[in-house]
Amino acid sequence: MWRICLRLRAQRRLLLNRPPVDPTFSMWSWPAFQPPARAYGPPTERKRFYQNVSISQGEGGFEINLDHRKLKTPQAKLFTVPSEALAIAVATEWDSQQDTIKFYTMHLTTLCNTSLDNPTQRNKDQLIRAVVKFLDTDTICYRVEEPETLVELQKNEWDPIIEWAEERYGVEIGSSTSIMGPSIPAQTREVFTSHLASYNMWALQGIEFVVAQLKSMVLTLGLIDLHLTVEQAVLLSRLEEEYQIQKWGNIEWAHDYELQELRARTAAGTLFVHLCLESTTVKHKLLQE
Repeated sequence: MWRICLRLRAQRRLLLNRPPVDPTFSMWSWPAFQPPARAYGPPTERKRFYQNVSISQGEGGFEINLDHRKLKTPQAKLFTVPSEALAIAVATEWDSQQDTIKFYTMHLTTLCNTSLDNPTQRNKDQLIRAVVKFLDTDTICYRVEEPETLVELQKNEWDPIIEWAEERYGVEIGSSTSIMGPSIPAQTREVFTSHLASYNMWALQGIEFVVAQLKSMVLTLGLIDLHLTVEQAVLLSRLEEEYQIQKWGNIEWAHDYELQELRARTAAGTLFVHLCLESTTVKHKLLQE
């Protein structure tokens, strides 16, 4: 994860110490644009209206500046993130936009907005319960009874991940061919609840986001723990779909687009979690590695 941050960190002198910015700016206050009813449904695209992107450190954390104006959230809060590394990543996301701002590609910005505005008004306990609830419908815990080739594929690919999670966390998960899914022991839920409680609210938002992409809490934990790569986790989450594609063929562009989008969202969510767990500032020694 830090390889990305190191490349971003090289731009730090260009991003920091820019002239004072206009504190009244919000990305929702552009001319002839009204905020949507739901704050988290921005226009899919908009013409780029800024030249330079920079970051600055304020009392509440690190801020993003578009030219000489401070970025704000959909609910008009100051866009402030807890770490310099995350700020650099978000700034790079804005700076990489070309003539058109494509909001649907800006997953880090979206996750930050969600963390800052908390549109569902959930507290930490509610967020943890929402993540743990995914165990009831975890993709890799549901198995088919036929065809035999798919049964064998699921066993060979999914069982090792479940076994890793059971050993890593000292729990019992299992799998089932029943439509009701496996019966997850209460102790397993308690262990995962306790583990998730060690994360801060920002990281939990990212974890829930990744779980929603993969439809699997077990795969997400493997990804966050660096037991799986993004490519491996995505492929495992799409095991049945990939099986059907190999059997019946690929729909040109459609399946490839879905795969790349899922990889992009999963990678962004995973990076977000790790950046939210890093120290406030990027350490100088990292630049020397």
